[in-house]
Amino acid sequence: MKLYVGNLTYNMTELELEELFSSHGLVKHVNIITDHFTRQSKCFGYVEMHCKKEAAQALEMLHGKTVNEQLLVVKKARSREERQGQPW
Repeated sequence: MKLYVGNLTYNMTELELEELFSSHGLVKHVNIITDHFTRQSKCFGYVEMHCKKEAAQALEMLHGKTVNEQLLVVKKARSREERQGQPW
């Protein structure tokens, strides 16, 4: 299951994000989205967990948690088809 993680700090690394989520289960993949030209973080990313149960637990425990003085936003990631027609 894939989770959207928002409100990250500019300097958070994929390794740090993986460590944060790994306490709630097996992390398959982590990707912090960066600007194509500057390579600076866009302050959001995706974490793919091994199973839905672990992802649900991570979502429940980490949504709204303060990390590096930022309140994390954690939601179930939507597919491209679900996002079509959205302003962002």
